[in-house]
Amino acid sequence: MTCTNSLQEKKEKLFESLAEFRSLAVAYSGGVDSTLLLAAARDAVSGNVLAVTAVSPLQPRWEVDEAVKLAGTLGVAHEIIRTDELLVPEFTANSPDRCYFCKKIIFSHMFTRCRELGFPYVAHGANVDDMGDYRPGMKAAEEMQVLSPLREAGFSKEDIRSLSRQMGLSNWNKPAAACLASRIPYGTEITKQRLEMVEAAENVLLAMGFSGFRVRHHGDTARIEVRPADFARLIKPEPRLRIIQELRGAGFTYVTLDLEGYAAGRMNRSIGF
Repeated sequence: MTCTNSLQEKKEKLFESLAEFRSLAVAYSGGVDSTLLLAAARDAVSGNVLAVTAVSPLQPRWEVDEAVKLAGTLGVAHEIIRTDELLVPEFTANSPDRCYFCKKIIFSHMFTRCRELGFPYVAHGANVDDMGDYRPGMKAAEEMQVLSPLREAGFSKEDIRSLSRQMGLSNWNKPAAACLASRIPYGTEITKQRLEMVEAAENVLLAMGFSGFRVRHHGDTARIEVRPADFARLIKPEPRLRIIQELRGAGFTYVTLDLEGYAAGRMNRSIGF
């Protein structure tokens, strides 16, 4: 989808569409996209707005904590729901359609709870750039009639960051995030232990001040992706040895650095994307 409208035109279209709702629930992860949508809904929706965050072993604890804190600063009601993806074989089998089953589970829980609270509509932060990658979760969202106001208004990821900055949202430049299951190659079963290994490993890099990275789980090997600009800092003796020691403590036998550097969606190469 190509959109040549200016950012101001897109903003006006977004706010006009949101103003049609008397109430709206926003699937809220604390990321840049859902935060902008939540802030816009708070300002434009004529009635109540609810942030809804799904919590399971797929989300790092620090991300959930940040989402709770940021929702509080936006002054909106915030509901936490617990989901059970690891109980669903279609998800844990980790096929290329994993995200389809995951989103079905998450949005099913969200709709159930939101309707109990009087919110018939749920929106998420999908944007036009999401159409350029393999995103089976988008199909699930469409089937369940989850609204995509940012995408409908023509917002790209760059637009979202620009407007977020204009609106003074503190996370406007936050690196893109994805659930912990995205670190496990397709075909490898998703288990709580593997997710915990990835989370523990990534917490090490986070505590050392790195951002925009992933730790991929390849059996007994941790493959670290950081930005090439961070290579020199990571391989200095002190941080390198600390990373090796702590990732072995997390359960990995081998620790490697991917010389290509971090790139979103790298696991999709195995299926031709």
